[in-house]
Amino acid sequence: MKSEKLKIQNKKGYQLQAHLELPANQKPNNFAIFAHCFTCSSSLSAVRNISRALTNHGFGVVRFDFTGLGRSEGEFAESHFSANVEDLMAVSDFLKAHYQSPSLLVGHSLGGAAVLVAASKINTVKAVATVGAPASVSHVKHLFSHDIIDKEIKGDIEVNIGGRPFKINEDFVSDFDKTDLPFIVKQLRKPLLILHSPIDTIVGVKNAEELYLKAHHPKSFVSLDQADHLLSKSQDSLYVGDVIGTWVKRYFPKQENEMLDTAGEQLVAHLNLKEDHFTTNIQTATHSFIADEPVTVGGDDFGPSPYDFLSAGLAACTVMTLKLYAERKKWDLQEVYAHITYSKKHSEDLMLDLEKPSKMDHLMKKLTFIGNLDEKQKQRLKEIASKCPVHKTLQSDIIIETKLI
Repeated sequence: MKSEKLKIQNKKGYQLQAHLELPANQKPNNFAIFAHCFTCSSSLSAVRNISRALTNHGFGVVRFDFTGLGRSEGEFAESHFSANVEDLMAVSDFLKAHYQSPSLLVGHSLGGAAVLVAASKINTVKAVATVGAPASVSHVKHLFSHDIIDKEIKGDIEVNIGGRPFKINEDFVSDFDKTDLPFIVKQLRKPLLILHSPIDTIVGVKNAEELYLKAHHPKSFVSLDQADHLLSKSQDSLYVGDVIGTWVKRYFPKQENEMLDTAGEQLVAHLNLKEDHFTTNIQTATHSFIADEPVTVGGDDFGPSPYDFLSAGLAACTVMTLKLYAERKKWDLQEVYAHITYSKKHSEDLMLDLEKPSKMDHLMKKLTFIGNLDEKQKQRLKEIASKCPVHKTLQSDIIIETKLI
């Protein structure tokens, strides 16, 4: 994927720091805005992971820092809830002017509440997804370390939120009580996906229930089992991004996947060395997938390794070939499993008598057949498994040409 840095001016004239994440082909079908959690920033790993997962579903995603947070201008005391919504509106206006109006809003925690309000104001938004969102905006006040909720505040005071000091004022606190979120959700009438962890200790899962009951269909709920509020485990945030990307397709017209210029080839792989370790986006004319390396060799393990894909091609071709053969013979082959393992083995271990013994590429293929088959039929299927096109390609003399474009 590709990320572009943006500077977006909000209503008060402050510059908001933002990043636009793009699909590998850099040609998104739709645009989304991600709103981060209270006191967080757009650089939080969960924000990046969810945004980048959405790019694999064809979205261009803007993740940005609210006023006074991250690298955006302004003071935190000015980053009250209404200002968050105004920031979202400013980002929406920027997208409309320079790219395309947003059609999906995604928000985490208090950012989830903000996108619900913003979605009621932005006509182009077709769907909304929240992660760990509160059912009322004022819920966030319980995070303040000082007993200030019922006290009159004069000037700025310092509070401790999540172990960090922030300066707030009376306007900051009172603003949380100005928004009737349950009423807004009831009136929203747009597809809503609510994702929440049942063990969330910051914003309890009861909040998800309240939002769900207020919302009208189409609405969906997904339980983020074993996840914490900040989605600190990468597998949780990547799962969230994939779920949102799959869910929202139901509400968007199907579009062809516009590819990069492949120069007439079958697929293209793209790796951004500045932003990723080994995570590689791969696209064909109609499909996209990710390749990566395991953490043990410096990767992020976001997808299968290149050799996994090699083995996958052999496995898929094997089972498809066996299906066609069994159907032609009218044999009772109901299911077939092809287990593949790639490794390097020494020729002597393979009992090969070579003039110069050496290590060799080795693919082990193990087959399991389900069905009413006799031993003769199984042996014949084993022979056919070695005749699938990919198997034959791997055993033939292969010429790979490399050209610069």
